[in-house]
Amino acid sequence: MAVRLLRTHGVREVARQVGVSPGSVERWKKLYESGGMAALKAKPDRGSAPRLTPEQQERLVERLLAGPRAEGYGTELCTLERVAQTIERHFGVHYSLAGVWLLLGRLGWSCQKPERQARERNETEIERWRRVTWPRLRKRGSM
Repeated sequence: MAVRLLRTHGVREVARQVGVSPGSVERWKKLYESGGMAALKAKPDRGSAPRLTPEQQERLVERLLAGPRAEGYGTELCTLERVAQTIERHFGVHYSLAGVWLLLGRLGWSCQKPERQARERNETEIERWRRVTWPRLRKRGSM
């Protein structure tokens, strides 16, 4: 549409009518003049090339599945920073935390929040309460 408007209007007027900057209209005009309508077709943003090869990505997934303790951390908490350190240590490639987030997303991983449980939790006692105490309280109508 903007290219058609350029036949009868100036760049600034076309920009105002279409709701873009004059620089965008200038860019479209040059593209049209050099390659016609085909040059104006949207091109997908392919982003930068992956810094880890497919084989390295597979090895990273294996390391992540082994867990943080296998990497020498004291807890099973997996953080972006720990993953970035693992990548740098084993593959010599530096990733920002945002880059790690994107990489994990491409690998099919997502953010998981650990369930919080008391250290003093006694599973046997909880099960006994569910089987014995709770049904007895319900029968009496105490609750």
